[in-house]
Amino acid sequence: MTRILVTNDDGIHSPGIHLLAETLSALGEVHIVCPDRERSAVSHSFTMHSPLRVRKVRERVMILDGTPTDCVMFAILGYFEGKPDLVVSGINNGPNLGDDVIYSGTVAAAHEGKIMGIPSFALSLNCRFSDDGDPAARYLETAGRFALHLSRHILAHGLPPSTFLNVNVPNVPWEHLRGVAVTKLGQRLYNDSIIWRKDPHGKDYFWIGGEEPSWVREPGTDFAALEQNLVSITPLGQSLTHFTTMHHLSGIDFASLGLSQVSPGADSESDHEMAKKYLDGARRNRKGEA
Repeated sequence: MTRILVTNDDGIHSPGIHLLAETLSALGEVHIVCPDRERSAVSHSFTMHSPLRVRKVRERVMILDGTPTDCVMFAILGYFEGKPDLVVSGINNGPNLGDDVIYSGTVAAAHEGKIMGIPSFALSLNCRFSDDGDPAARYLETAGRFALHLSRHILAHGLPPSTFLNVNVPNVPWEHLRGVAVTKLGQRLYNDSIIWRKDPHGKDYFWIGGEEPSWVREPGTDFAALEQNLVSITPLGQSLTHFTTMHHLSGIDFASLGLSQVSPGADSESDHEMAKKYLDGARRNRKGEA
């Protein structure tokens, strides 16, 4: 029996996670393990200094007073007997594009699934749910239908090692989708500010707020795909190494400190060569040589 773990960072009351679980039940046994409340933007944090409280809501639905990463760790290490076949995190309330993936609890949950050796993807809908939960404001079925197709493919074929997917779906009816694009992360431009207030007792308190963020317009990015009503699939990996800067750093004079600079080991050299081949290939593609 195929077993699928569904989680999110919007919490148990988000309509997206329930539609996702119901849709994926066509593929096997779906288990929800998610936060008991909103935990957006907690990134990849997990709970170390306090106990986790777990409550069963109903059959195959558990909630934790922790983060999305806590939920995945608990589910895989303490809830399931053996590992699930797939981890899906979503359907998120709003997109996770560009630099958002660093902050997103939705993306972190999929990342944790990947770390634990399970094919995983994060799923977000390009909308914002209204405070009154107006169903006309979102097309969850579009994201659910796409997740079903993608999940079926991943269960049959897997994903490359050390890879997970970040999927963003336009908030439109299915028939208005223009296609699917495999994309790179774009660059988010944040307009954050600190809002300083005083409570009734005269004590200061602060909100991190600001205007709606924008982005750098660049072809081939996740932002560009959504602008064209394309589903964006961005493959993400483990390494944050900026390979093109390694050569620049090798020019720093450490000898004045009595320290020699040692060349990378065999594994690092292999990674560096792989990055060089990728960059060379990208240059050829831009020139029309490949």
